[in-house]
Amino acid sequence: MPRLMITLDLMGLVGLMGLTGCAGNQYLTQNPTPTRLDHAVATSAPVAPISKTVDAGLAESVPAVSEEVRPVNHQKVSVKPSGGEDPSRHGTLTIDGRQYELKLVESKPNEIATADLSLTAFEDGPVVNVPVEPAAPMAFPIDEDVQYFEGAIPQGDFAGQPMTSTSHSIDLNLPSALAMVGGQHPVVGFAQWRVQEAYAQLARAEVLWLPSIQAGFGFHRHDGNYQASDGTIVDINRNSFQYGLGTGATGAGTTPRPGLVAQFHLADAIFLPEIAERTVSARHHAAAAAMNEQLRSTAVAYTELVNAYQDASILESSRQRTAELFKITNDFAKAGEGLQADADRINTELAMVDNRMIAARERIAVASARLAQTLSLDGATPIQPLDVTAVPIDLVSLEMDKASLISTGLNSRPELKESKSLVAAACEAYRREKYAPFVPSVLLGFSTGGFGGGLGNNLDNVDGRYDLDAVMTWEVRNLGFGERAARRESSARVQQARFEKLRVMDQVAREISEAYSQIQFRREQIVVTERAIGSAEDSYNRNLERIRDGQGLPLEVLQSVQALETARRAYLQAIIDHNQAQFQLQWALGWPVTAPAPTAMGM
Repeated sequence: MPRLMITLDLMGLVGLMGLTGCAGNQYLTQNPTPTRLDHAVATSAPVAPISKTVDAGLAESVPAVSEEVRPVNHQKVSVKPSGGEDPSRHGTLTIDGRQYELKLVESKPNEIATADLSLTAFEDGPVVNVPVEPAAPMAFPIDEDVQYFEGAIPQGDFAGQPMTSTSHSIDLNLPSALAMVGGQHPVVGFAQWRVQEAYAQLARAEVLWLPSIQAGFGFHRHDGNYQASDGTIVDINRNSFQYGLGTGATGAGTTPRPGLVAQFHLADAIFLPEIAERTVSARHHAAAAAMNEQLRSTAVAYTELVNAYQDASILESSRQRTAELFKITNDFAKAGEGLQADADRINTELAMVDNRMIAARERIAVASARLAQTLSLDGATPIQPLDVTAVPIDLVSLEMDKASLISTGLNSRPELKESKSLVAAACEAYRREKYAPFVPSVLLGFSTGGFGGGLGNNLDNVDGRYDLDAVMTWEVRNLGFGERAARRESSARVQQARFEKLRVMDQVAREISEAYSQIQFRREQIVVTERAIGSAEDSYNRNLERIRDGQGLPLEVLQSVQALETARRAYLQAIIDHNQAQFQLQWALGWPVTAPAPTAMGM
């Protein structure tokens, strides 16, 4: 009695059982639950040969949906385990009337822990072992509490696999995500600390005229020639010592480092506080702009994640319809009432849907990582949206005309307020350079403490000493050419700031106008694609009934399935684009992005 031996790993068998069913456990195909292992090895090669080698009828059941799966019964077989092995390590199952022996294969030492199964088909004739070369294994943990996204669990080759590795995931809705954007976020925190830096610079500018305190002591010793005040050269050994407020005095000169010293340019004392105050205002508006920008980015990233999950759900529904159509056409072909070419064509489309589902899984992972970045979360932990579906939302009423909205944005946008403050700061800096040659630099110094000294090593006559210095100087830099260059430089900065303000004004007007138009046209897209869904569903149902009655062509139903998938995905994308345009308009107007209750927009 020939026997056919095929080896596949446990994950491949779970995928196979998810397609064909198991006696007493049909729940497996309808509610896939991961098997508990410490590690599992996923291989792609063993799955494909099964439907081709074991039985041609098995390929018929591969794309079948769960409610049409036929049960498979465990039965005893005449062949018993040899070598006195543990019977508990063996099992059998029957698929389409054929019996298979299941045998647990131990993994080798120092290898990744795997659970492989040997699958033996019993027929007449000797045992034939068919080696199956698996792809390079990739180890990944499987946890008991893996969470699946309801309605987006892939079937077929994807059965038993979650959309993302979500043993530990973060569940978020839009209000929660927006609430996480605060002072601890890197972008927002950086902008807020720049405001604190500007306040510190303002405080320093306001006290520029106050004196600094310099206290300490100094010792000076001179040995050798020295020129006296009458011009004679004398050989002298002397020392001097000073302590208290002010240090460094030697001989009859004043204290070079006064104890209380105020040294500043009067133009700086007058204009630097004004410049710093305008800078503080600009940093405040920049921080508000950073917050608004991050809120918008978070809202857009969240909608992209919802879009990815909902798109996967649409593809899953399309796959189920295609699988149902494949079963019908394949049954007709076997009964001689249809063409095998039609079944092959639909089987090809089934593979293409699987390919799109793989891309959908990628989109989910990428969208989750991008949302984690906008929220400054651990990118290794997947994020799942709590919104079960995407619906149109309204943040800004379009009852106002576009010109009124642009006027509102020009008055409210924090980036524009920042530009205005920077223009004011540049103007104050120009005034400082303009009046600098006409106001003096000031030096005020006062010192007090003890001073003494003597010849040789003698240090005596230490007594109190007081010095007071007041100096005012006017400076014209580089014969006036330096002053002229400084004024030209500051004037150029004023013009740069003004043109930057104009650029921001144009940008604000463009962003508001663009978002306003996008909302209008995308609302129309929602209405049109919604009608397209209704038409596609009617077409699919009618064509499916015709083909069941033997009147229609399978390709007509396939085209209806494709049209329905295209319409549903277009409707979803129209809603996502509309919502993102709403967030864009809210941001362009200078208002913080919020998360209002969804609206149906009269549909």
